[in-house]
Amino acid sequence: MDAKIEDILYDENDIAKAARCLKAMSHPLRLKILCLLGKNSISVQDIVEQVGTSQSNISQHLSILREKNILGSKKEANRVYYYIDDERMILLIEMMRDVFCSKH
Repeated sequence: MDAKIEDILYDENDIAKAARCLKAMSHPLRLKILCLLGKNSISVQDIVEQVGTSQSNISQHLSILREKNILGSKKEANRVYYYIDDERMILLIEMMRDVFCSKH
């Protein structure tokens, strides 16, 4: 059964949000950060250590992901922790891991 265009495009706002999120995720470093986070909340310092680039570079990419409402953050003492703020994004990351990261 073929899907009709009106069955796919329910809401232009949803389509626009999906496009913005996918564009933000398409950068290799941002995608790496999102895969690292998964369902976890991780401090900036730990992200820097695990991803392997400068803190200023990580901070710029985290800022972009926050602007697109992909990430949330919380401050505890002198550390800022980031997490994926949308369950749908977590599902998407998990699906991408299954498709692209599984060893055959």
